[in-house]
Amino acid sequence: MRTAGPAIRRRNDEANGALIGYLPVGFPTLDESVEAAVALVENGVDVLELGLPYSDPVMDGPVIQAATQQALANGFRLSHGFEAVRRITERTDAPVLIMTYWNPVVQYGVDRFADDLAAAGGAGLITPDLIPDEAADWIAASERTGLDRVFLAAPTSTDARVRQAVDASRGFVYAVSTMGITGARGDVDEAARALVGRLAAAGAPASCVGLGISTAAQVAEVLEYADGAIVGSALVKALADGGVGAAAELAAELARGTRPE
Repeated sequence: MRTAGPAIRRRNDEANGALIGYLPVGFPTLDESVEAAVALVENGVDVLELGLPYSDPVMDGPVIQAATQQALANGFRLSHGFEAVRRITERTDAPVLIMTYWNPVVQYGVDRFADDLAAAGGAGLITPDLIPDEAADWIAASERTGLDRVFLAAPTSTDARVRQAVDASRGFVYAVSTMGITGARGDVDEAARALVGRLAAAGAPASCVGLGISTAAQVAEVLEYADGAIVGSALVKALADGGVGAAAELAAELARGTRPE
C-alpha cells in the first residue's frame, strides 16, 4: 500500500514540497479519468486525489460540480471509484486517495469501503464533511486496514478543532486556504500561512494547502511554508476544455513550482 506521508516527505527532501492533483472519477468518461490521472503523475504530480461524484456536492465550486454532474449523468457508480484506483495504481507509483463526502461511505458500509479501497491499492480517504469527533467508525476501519485518513482544518478552526484534526489525521492534514467552495483564485489567502503554522505547532506530520491554487507561482508560494500544494479546479477545467493532453500540460507547468530555484 502506497500511503501519502512517505511521498510527501520524500518530495520535501528532494524539492520544495509535494504537488497533489485532484480529478473526479468518471469525467469526462471513466476511461478518460483514468488516463488523465496517470498523465498527471507522468507530468509531475506526486499524490492523486480522486473525487467521488456525489449528488449534493456542497463544498465544490462550479467547475467541479459540472464535472461530477456529468459523471453522474454518464452512470457513475461507487464501484467505478475502486476500479479507477486499481487501474491507476497498476500503472503508477503515486499514492491515490479518494476524496468523498461521508454519506456514500456510510451507505456502502464503512468497513466494506475500507476493505475495497485497500484491495484496490488506494492510500486512504479525504473526508471534507466528516469531523474527527464523529469519525469513530472510520478511525477504527482505517486503523485496521492501514489507510490514511485526512481531515480538514480552516483558518476559522478553533485551537481545539485544529488539535483534533492533527491527532486524528494520518498522512497529512488538509489546510483549507480560504473559506467557502473550491475554485481557482488570483491570490492564495494569506490566512493559509497562519493556519499551517498552527497545524505545525499542534504536531501535524504534514500540512497540505488546497482551495484556490492554479499557477506554478502559487504552488511555489504555498510550498514556502506548507508540505504540499493541492490543485483541483484548474486541472478539472483544463481536462474539460482540452482533454487529457491539456491536463497533462498544466500539471507539468504546475510542477515547476515544486523545484528549487
